[in-house]
Amino acid sequence: MSQVANIKKQEIKALWEKNPNMKPRLDKVVVNLAVGQAGETLQKAAQVLEEMTGQKANLVGAHKSIKEFNIRKGEKIAAMVTLRGETAETFIKKAMVEHDYKILRKSFDNFGNVSWGVKEHINIPGMKYSPEIGVLGFEITIKVTRPGQRVRVRKVRRAKIPKKQYVSKAETMLFLEEKFKAEIVDVIEVNLY
Repeated sequence: MSQVANIKKQEIKALWEKNPNMKPRLDKVVVNLAVGQAGETLQKAAQVLEEMTGQKANLVGAHKSIKEFNIRKGEKIAAMVTLRGETAETFIKKAMVEHDYKILRKSFDNFGNVSWGVKEHINIPGMKYSPEIGVLGFEITIKVTRPGQRVRVRKVRRAKIPKKQYVSKAETMLFLEEKFKAEIVDVIEVNLY
């Protein structure tokens, strides 16, 4: 790691120590499993999500019609779960095992969000292969915020927040490194057993 990156981390930590309200926190984790069709396959996907997360899955409809794939607007084609608090933290720890606690640098954006995909749900600890369900992949999105972000999304007296209130990419990386012992890398090596 370069010396410039270390200086940046020290500056961020000093800012967090000086003002505790600037320290980011885990807001939510969204787990999305899209199968692209309604019916039995979607019900199996929802069942997998419920087993994996311990919460009831929400079925999500298509945003637009795609004739080539026989998808109509509003047709249920995916299942998702939103996790918060302790359940979100434990799920992140389980999900990061697949990549040996490594996250790609390009998975981060400038607003405190991190996303990555898992190719096979059976790679998550505690999940077993079932021939009826098969193997399904899913996406994980983590949202990291500062205290005060609720002002932007609440229903009553909604207001804009300044740019400095958003969590930067460097702060999100540092937060995940400290909280979940994640390693930020440019390339993830694939182990072929």
